[in-house]
Amino acid sequence: MEHRSKDRTKERVASTAWWPKWEQEFSAYIKTCERCQKANRKHGKNYGLLQHIVELKHPLETINMDWVTGLAPGGKENFNSFLIIVDSFSKSIRCLPCHKEDTAMDNAKNGGHP
Repeated sequence: MEHRSKDRTKERVASTAWWPKWEQEFSAYIKTCERCQKANRKHGKNYGLLQHIVELKHPLETINMDWVTGLAPGGKENFNSFLIIVDSFSKSIRCLPCHKEDTAMDNAKNGGHP
C-alpha cells in the first residue's frame, strides 16, 4: 500500500472533502501516524557532549564508558557484554568482557577501573 507524503495527502483531502476544522483534525491525525513520524525526524545536530568542555592535560582525566550488550554468551565465563572505556586524552580504549547483569562494583573488580 502506498504511503503518500503529508503534503500530497493534505492536497488530496482538500480536493475531495471539506468539514469544519478539517485541517486541525488532519494535523492531529498525522501526529499519530508512525510512518509519518519516522519520516519527519529532525536532521540537525545531536545534543550531548560532542566536544571537550575543558582542555585535557593528563591521561585518565576524563573517560567515557559505554556497554555493548545483547551478545551471544561466550568464553569460559559466558560473557554476554563488553564494557568499553575510552580515555579522552589519549583516545586509548579498553574493552572488558562482562555480564549484562554485572554491577559497577563487579566491573571495577574485573579491571573496569581506569
